[in-house]
Amino acid sequence: MAFDSLSEKLQNVFKNLRSKGRLSEDDVKAALKEVKMALLEADVNFKVVKQFTNSVTERAIGADVMNGLNPGQMVIKIVNEELVNLMGSEASDITFGTGGAITTIMMVGLQGAGKTTTTAKLAGKLKLKGKKPLLVACDIYRPAAIEQLQINGKKQEVEVFSLGDKEKPLKIANEAMAYANKNGFDVVIFDTAGRLHIDQDMMEELSSIKNNINILNTILVVDAMTGQDAVNVSSTFDEKIGIDGVIITKLDGDTRGGAALSIRAVTGKPILYAGMGEKLSDLEPFHPDRMASRILGMGDVLSLIEKAEAEIDKDAALALSKKVKKASFDFNDYLTSMEQMKKLGGISSILGMMPGMNSAQMSQIEGAIDDKKLAHTEAIILSMTPAERENPKLLNPSRKHRIAAGAGLDIAEVNRFIKQFEQSKKMMKQMPQMMGRRNKMRFPF
Repeated sequence: MAFDSLSEKLQNVFKNLRSKGRLSEDDVKAALKEVKMALLEADVNFKVVKQFTNSVTERAIGADVMNGLNPGQMVIKIVNEELVNLMGSEASDITFGTGGAITTIMMVGLQGAGKTTTTAKLAGKLKLKGKKPLLVACDIYRPAAIEQLQINGKKQEVEVFSLGDKEKPLKIANEAMAYANKNGFDVVIFDTAGRLHIDQDMMEELSSIKNNINILNTILVVDAMTGQDAVNVSSTFDEKIGIDGVIITKLDGDTRGGAALSIRAVTGKPILYAGMGEKLSDLEPFHPDRMASRILGMGDVLSLIEKAEAEIDKDAALALSKKVKKASFDFNDYLTSMEQMKKLGGISSILGMMPGMNSAQMSQIEGAIDDKKLAHTEAIILSMTPAERENPKLLNPSRKHRIAAGAGLDIAEVNRFIKQFEQSKKMMKQMPQMMGRRNKMRFPF
């Protein structure tokens, strides 16, 4: 995740604080100096960092904290609360039309921020909420922009309105609204043109749409990888045309993440959603409290649960759980579990939401379960016959050689996987007895 480096540095600072029985004013100031440096290195706006550390210092250097039973924990609590305040206190959402009015959303941003893909992602999210969205192709300049929106709209099963690339964006927008009214759409999302940089023509085009269509939501799409530039772009768009909220993309990447911590404080506009991957389902509502928990290494179990509920077939998960308990699962079940993990964004996404998981631990686990190994495992299982998948006991040497050839892998890798699978089943059989003896064995749960 974007905040891995910041998270690790903050966790080290807090580890030192917890180790001290009582805190002096100098202890707190030294810790907050390190927090300040970590935030600046994460590309958080320097004015925001100054305001943040001043607020934390003012609250932390007080009699209630310094003389408390656990002053280190109190300081961490204050940092967490101030991080939440920095990002907007509570989650914000789209403003929906009332009294039967269509909810209108104009998506704006610079080229390369992922605006067109994000537009389709947002339509998918609103469709899951029971809305009937219409996507409108107003980007007539970028080659293949209309086609990209149509392809993604089809994947999301959302209709796309287009008049090609010869008509003016304002005419397209007006005709789209007439079409939406006639055909019962309750949300219209305009995918407008981006530019490589902000220019007057771009702003005038956006203003003309906004002035002629009753736009309820002007949403800016910014790229987390651009750091402070994302904050500058947000300020300029808000000043020129007025924005109601921000969607920040590529927050799952190896970026410093400072934009997410700065945008609300600098512009006063909320971050509505965060793009956490390339799939069309990888768009998460932005919860400041949950994001603060992730940054401080406390995980985000609520988001993981919500994602699981949305992506995983409950009946299939229950059936798999029963088979695991009985140690009766086969290779088909193994394949199902892999598909479920993919739906949750893969091992990296899951680990990133788990409490107390630092980047070193994540790297160690990811190294053991990397994408290449998972792809090999999938190839091995898919090279088996249906009978072999259901009954691993059928796998004699000649069958294993055939499977290895079908998967394009060495026989040793096939043997290793099958051995690991059998060992897993044995462990599942022993699990009830192990759980019964956990106190004697001093298990950490």
